[in-house]
Amino acid sequence: MRSKLIASLTIAGLLAAVAPVVTVTNGQPDGNGHPYVGLAIQAAPGGGFFLCSGSALSDTVFLTAAHCFDPDLPVLVTYKTAPPFLLADFTVGTFHPHPEWCLGCGPGLPGFDTHDVAVVELSAPRDPGSFAELPPLGLVDELPMRTEVELVGYGVQGFARGGGPPQSVVLLTRFFAPSLLVQSNHEQSDEFIKLTANPAKGKGGICFGDSGGPDLLGDTNVVLAVNSYVTNGNCTGVTYSQRVDLAVIQEFIMGFLD
Repeated sequence: MRSKLIASLTIAGLLAAVAPVVTVTNGQPDGNGHPYVGLAIQAAPGGGFFLCSGSALSDTVFLTAAHCFDPDLPVLVTYKTAPPFLLADFTVGTFHPHPEWCLGCGPGLPGFDTHDVAVVELSAPRDPGSFAELPPLGLVDELPMRTEVELVGYGVQGFARGGGPPQSVVLLTRFFAPSLLVQSNHEQSDEFIKLTANPAKGKGGICFGDSGGPDLLGDTNVVLAVNSYVTNGNCTGVTYSQRVDLAVIQEFIMGFLD
């Protein structure tokens, strides 16, 4: 998709590192640090699975990104932190993308993505132990640049290099990493937050499979945004996440929480 890459992931199976790994996302295993952050999967055409991350807002409402899945097929959600996964670890859910979601509807970065949130409505209640919270409306507009943000997800942890093109390392393990809000000077800043993903400065970033995972305000459980896309195949530089402090986004989400 030109220079912009949606941060979802398709996998054919569980992958392990077999060569030295450069940890692009610069994170570490989360353990029980964010129990409300889960892994969502859906069967992909031709085999394998689409994989995204997300967060529980209640025992039946799982927040993720709209670009992740096909709404005509079931989605499976688990809050288990790492493999091996059993069928009993997953709960079946129905995928509901925001009705105004659109990918590639406009030219350039400002028109690349819009309304990129979705809810998975679980068929049975699952209590991960605690829940994420929505932010007050307009909170992002009040935050100074370089506000600390914590990223959480199950996506690519790095790339194995040597003997050919870099290979994604997918451990299907929940990781977290620090990041910072950075200045965004185009239309996209009205709907998306821009985050640093510079491992050289000790900060992490999202990568493929982290789509839908929460960008948390500091060390709180308040979801400022959900991970949407990266700007290069190395998952470095800056990344973009759909704000959830907007009225048009929260009205959609609250329709499942009421």
